[in-house]
Amino acid sequence: MAFRDHLKIIQGQFMTSFDQVMLKKSIFLNASVLSPHYVPKDLPFREHQITEIMTILSSALRGQKPRNLIIYGKTGTGKTCTVKHVMEEFIKAAKNGSMHYVNCRIYNSRYRILQKIMKNYVPELEKSGFGLPYLYEKLIEIASGGQQIVLVLDEVDMVKDLDELVYTLTRSNDEIQNGGVSIIGISNKLSFKDALDPRSRSSLYETEMVFPPYSAEQLQKILSERVKEGFVDNVVDPSAINLAAAITSQETGDARYALKLLHRAGELAEHENKTKISDSEVEAARKKVEFDLTAETINTLPQMHQIVLYSIASLSLSGSKYTRLEREKDSGDEGALLFSGEVYEDYERACKKLGKRARSTRWYREYLNDLEVLGLISTIPSSKGIRGHTTLIKMCSDPKSIKDILHKLLWPN
Repeated sequence: MAFRDHLKIIQGQFMTSFDQVMLKKSIFLNASVLSPHYVPKDLPFREHQITEIMTILSSALRGQKPRNLIIYGKTGTGKTCTVKHVMEEFIKAAKNGSMHYVNCRIYNSRYRILQKIMKNYVPELEKSGFGLPYLYEKLIEIASGGQQIVLVLDEVDMVKDLDELVYTLTRSNDEIQNGGVSIIGISNKLSFKDALDPRSRSSLYETEMVFPPYSAEQLQKILSERVKEGFVDNVVDPSAINLAAAITSQETGDARYALKLLHRAGELAEHENKTKISDSEVEAARKKVEFDLTAETINTLPQMHQIVLYSIASLSLSGSKYTRLEREKDSGDEGALLFSGEVYEDYERACKKLGKRARSTRWYREYLNDLEVLGLISTIPSSKGIRGHTTLIKMCSDPKSIKDILHKLLWPN
């Protein structure tokens, strides 16, 4: 048989296989509405925040520079969705105003942010070779034409040279004649402003807004609305929605977590050829989602945070060099308790292996604080008599899984 005939048979087999998959009835109606990137038409329980942001931006619609705004809140509290919703409305209403969204995990320097923004006005900037002064002059030129430019900097704390960026953007208004440049910064960390130069801080922090976590009742309402769009009618048991909302509110109040929980529960139900999502599917999805979110968080951490976490995971598996505290006597929780000092020593060794310069103990304490805020570790002050006063550190997830994830990230080859 000729090669071409073989190929036709193979192709036919694949086509039949895909046909079978496509013909299989799905319990999902539109899985994309369960994605954290989906922006719904209505954002329940964020009406107050939407109104407040719109009020601030209304100055731009009148040709005046809006105040700078910093938005805080834990992951999954609707910060980005709310701002993107307002952004859509602003673009419809603005005649001499524009808003630009920048993910600062990807565009994490002053140059890269300015280049991304200015490409909207000067397409040739897509090419490299244009220096920072040129980008800055173009910004001044375009804004001076009467444009009110609003920059949405998501995860603004990830910008490496944040002081320089803030200074450049805020001071640009001194040279702009008729328009202006304003900033909406979004951050998970209330403390990031502490690292800013006092002058940058005073220029940037005109208005601040905090997004609270969602309650169980609010999450139940959010999930119910998404279920209507995301699943076939009557597929998701109401008790499963209530359970997903209750689990999430007890953990973090993170709407992204709740949506992932239902999405994964749906996948598990389909895999087992079930036509209903019940409490058992939600419970089964819980562990998988927790690991997925932990892996996602670790993947997006700055490298120094990853190295510190790697040291904590490694020492949690091998045990403390100074003493072994394998159980918290008060709570009965299992898990190694580590001294902050020994983790720092291991962090220094890991940096050396990676050819990196270890940061000071001051920065190290910041890394620990950030890791705790993200729920990856927990810290407690030691009691008297244990090597003086120090901090004890404990992993909040399986240290072996965390170490394996980080080893692949830090030593990919």
